[in-house]
This record gives sequence, structure tokens and C-alpha cells, in this order.
Amino acid sequence: MIAIGSDHGGYELKQSIIRYFEEHQIPYQDFGCEAAEACDYALYGQAVANAVVSGACEKGIVICGTGIGISIAANKVKGIRAALCHDCFSAEATRSHNDANVLALGARVIGEGLALKIVDIFLNTAFSNEERHVRRINQLECE
Repeated sequence: MIAIGSDHGGYELKQSIIRYFEEHQIPYQDFGCEAAEACDYALYGQAVANAVVSGACEKGIVICGTGIGISIAANKVKGIRAALCHDCFSAEATRSHNDANVLALGARVIGEGLALKIVDIFLNTAFSNEERHVRRINQLECE
């Protein structure tokens, strides 16, 4: 199950990703927002992050205009490694090297086609489990 959420700036891209999920029979849970009217990104970023850390969802996707604010909000939740990706290489590297569990996207930064490729790569790239990457992730964990 993939958790997905956005603010108003990411609403349209979120709807495109949901259509992609439905076409590819990828289970998801939509944590809002429900329309393109102005709203606060922190609520949706944290809702997705909480669903991931609770185990209700395996990974999460958060979207705002730039991806910056909503990724900061998601990263405030202990256990979340949200990565802002605007290219395919970063999406692959953050899963393989950082075991990122939340993907952040900027709807006003990238187009729909690239966003869908990034989502596909993020969802289908496994963590390498190499000792150096495990060690580095462990260094990120705060008490």
C-alpha cells in the first residue's frame, strides 16, 4: 500500500499519480487534499509520514508546488527518510543508497510524464543493503 498526499499546489499531479496507480493496480491510500483550494502542506506531509512509520503503508509520496515544504514536514516524523527527487537518477539512488521511504515531488518543477517515471523508479528500486549504506542510514537515526 502506498500513502499519497498533497497540498493544493500538488493536487493535479496527485490525481495523475492516482490514475497511474489505478491503471497499474497499485494499492494506495489518499491522505488529501481533496481539491485545488489553498491548504497547508504540513498536514498532508505528516499524515503520509505517519501512515508509513505505523506500517499501514509501505512507502509514501508527498507533493506540493516545489516539494520542499512537504518533504520538510514529512521528515519531521521519526523514522521517515523523505527525498525530494526531480530526476530519475536521484529516485533510483535514494532508494538504493538511502532506503528512502517517502518520495517528495514538486508539481510546479517537473511535468507529469517525468513525475510518473520517477514514481515508477522509486516504487520498483530495492535498497542495496550494502554495509556502507546501512551504516550511513543508522547514523541518521536520532533518539
